[in-house]
Amino acid sequence: MIRFMMFVGTVLFSLSACAQTATTAGAEQEASFNQFENKTRKMELATFGNGCFWCTEAIFENLKGVQNVVSGYTGGHVDNPTYKQVCSGTTGHAEVIQLEYDPNVISYDELLEVFWKTHDPTTPNRQGNDVGPQYRSAVFYHSDEQREKAEKYKKELNEAGAFNAPIVTEITAFDKFYLAENYHQNYYDLNGNQPYCHYVIRPKLEKFEKVFKDKLKVTP
Repeated sequence: MIRFMMFVGTVLFSLSACAQTATTAGAEQEASFNQFENKTRKMELATFGNGCFWCTEAIFENLKGVQNVVSGYTGGHVDNPTYKQVCSGTTGHAEVIQLEYDPNVISYDELLEVFWKTHDPTTPNRQGNDVGPQYRSAVFYHSDEQREKAEKYKKELNEAGAFNAPIVTEITAFDKFYLAENYHQNYYDLNGNQPYCHYVIRPKLEKFEKVFKDKLKVTP
C-alpha cells in the first residue's frame, strides 16, 4: 500500500511538473509572439506643418492607422516657446502636428497625399487668413526615406502642374518638438461650437471626409 501511494505521488508530481512546464512554455511562447507582433507593428512618427494646428489635428486624427496626434512647435531657434511667442513670428517655429502611425495600416506616402490635399502649399507663410512664418507649409522628416518620398512627391506635383502656382513646401530635417499648451490639444473636438471651428475647420473636415472617405476610421 505504501509503495502504491508512493507510486501515485510520483506520478502526480510528474504530471504537475509537466503541467507547470507546459504553462511556462506557453507563457514564454505568448510573450515571444507578443514581442514579435510588437516588432512587426512598430509605430512611426511624422511631423507636418500645414497651417493652424487646430485644423490639421482634426483631420489627421480621423485617419485609419493614425494612433495619436498632438499639436506643437518645431523648426525654430527658441527653446520651449509659448504660443504667444510663436504667434509673434520671431521664434522661427512652425505650428505643427506630430502623429504616431502604424505603417502596416497607412503608409507615409498616403500621409503625404492627405498633407498636400488638405492645405494650400503654394502660399509662403500663409494659410487663408492665418498669416506668418508659423503657418508655413513644411514637412519635417524623421528619416532619409521620408525625405526622399517628400521631395519626390513635391517634384512630381510641380511637374504635373497640380496647383496653379509652384509648391513652396519646406522639406527639412526634424530637430526638436515642443508640445503646445494643453488647451490646444484636441481643440476641435473640445471647442466645436467656437466660430473658428464652425466656419474654418468644419468646411475643411467636410471636404477631407469626402475625398478620403475610404481612409477614415469611421465613415461619416
